[in-house]
Amino acid sequence: MIRSYGAQQTCIQEFSHCLDQHTQVYSIMLAMNRWLGMRIECVVSAFVGFLTFSILLTYQNLPISDLSLILAYSFTLVGSVQWIIRLTVDVMMQMTNVERVIEYIDLQPEESPNVKNLRSLPPQWPIGGIVFDNLSFRYSSTSSWVLTNINISIQPNEKIGIVGRTGAGKSSLIQSIFRMAELNGRILIDNVDTQQISLYDLRRHISIIPQNPVLFNDTIRINLDPFGEYSDIEIWNALDEVQLKSDMIDGLQQQVTEGGSNFSVGQRQLICLARALLRKNKILVIDEATANVDHRTDGLIQLAIRRKFVNCTVLTIAHRLRTIIDSDKILVLSHGQVMEFANPYELLCEDQSQFAELVSQTGDREAAHLIQQAKMTARARHS
Repeated sequence: MIRSYGAQQTCIQEFSHCLDQHTQVYSIMLAMNRWLGMRIECVVSAFVGFLTFSILLTYQNLPISDLSLILAYSFTLVGSVQWIIRLTVDVMMQMTNVERVIEYIDLQPEESPNVKNLRSLPPQWPIGGIVFDNLSFRYSSTSSWVLTNINISIQPNEKIGIVGRTGAGKSSLIQSIFRMAELNGRILIDNVDTQQISLYDLRRHISIIPQNPVLFNDTIRINLDPFGEYSDIEIWNALDEVQLKSDMIDGLQQQVTEGGSNFSVGQRQLICLARALLRKNKILVIDEATANVDHRTDGLIQLAIRRKFVNCTVLTIAHRLRTIIDSDKILVLSHGQVMEFANPYELLCEDQSQFAELVSQTGDREAAHLIQQAKMTARARHS
């Protein structure tokens, strides 16, 4: 991958930079150890000298043998004190692990899978409508709100592109849908408050293609269908849709190593896409899934989404604006707040639009292509 993109020199420079940082820190640590050792020796030597003169002045008739024994044991203090202090420092450093374990012990667990819904779900739930009603979201009770006063309504089957700068709250918005942490306000999916249904029922009805694919150390079948809910034919069809069928030399028993390291990044994303195709959920979340893949894999993912998720609500956090320029609406976030939420072409026609500014930053040629594509999509939608 590095050679194919001609990035050898960049990677070498990055490695050298990281190595320099490590060496600097390690050198400082060695210098501090020597600094501490020298001062401990000085303090202990001063103590031994003080002890010697005190004995000579106080006990002038003390036998030489007793004096020698006292001094011999005093000199052993140098090594013992150094060892005790270094051991104390090591214990203090390792206590961070104990603190982390205690923090995990006190961590409030998620609800049990056996928790019942506070209200009954309609038979065809969900259809795909999502309403954020005055939503605020934060990761713990002591942290600040990362999302504040989010009020938007998404219709069933709408395709929503979510954009914003780093730290704008894009991933936090997705995590709020899955109830990954504390939220204030409401998220309604087809008029059902997500806080009134169990996490199991909520999460199993929403598919996600994450930026970093999650794969298990098991067969491809277990990775696609861990609960054994689908037939071999359905799984093969899903693999065929993402053009991975021919890559499964050992069939559905093809082994997946930990983290999917025996597959390329693009193949791992396609496996996650096949998993979403298999689930047939009405809500799909794509968290910058194509940010680290080649253009061919990006095209495969976009084609499969456009063909197979036509009747689904799709929320896409975009790294490449091309992937969301034909969305029904664009959601622009900044500092955890909604700045813009409208059709992409309408936003591009506004002078002070933040989305238009993001498009202009892609370069003249790319920006012209994005504007043209948004215009064509808007015309096709109204024709």
